[in-house]
Amino acid sequence: MSAQTDGPFEPLIPMPELTPDGLRAAVARIAPSRVAALTQHLFEATTNAQQTQSLAPLRAFVHSWAVFVAIERRPERAARLHQLERLVDEGEQDPTDAIVEIRVIWETAEAEAGL
Repeated sequence: MSAQTDGPFEPLIPMPELTPDGLRAAVARIAPSRVAALTQHLFEATTNAQQTQSLAPLRAFVHSWAVFVAIERRPERAARLHQLERLVDEGEQDPTDAIVEIRVIWETAEAEAGL
């Protein structure tokens, strides 16, 4: 696991290993209400990997949940992302700046997760 700083705020947990067990444990600590969604996604990814004889569904699972953990383990980052997503969803303002900032948050999270 690795920890990086994000300004003056420390992450709630270190970045876990990018394995189903590591991601599940991290999600259980930072967003326990999402464990069922992670479990369902893992089941679907495993089934799809078997059916297609490809690791791509499992890679997509790891990528998705690693980014989720990287974002959510920093409450200030997660709050900002959710605020930006609401702004875009409301459709009352030009979303261009919000979309750019969302992209930066995602790219930062991907880099932090080592993706």
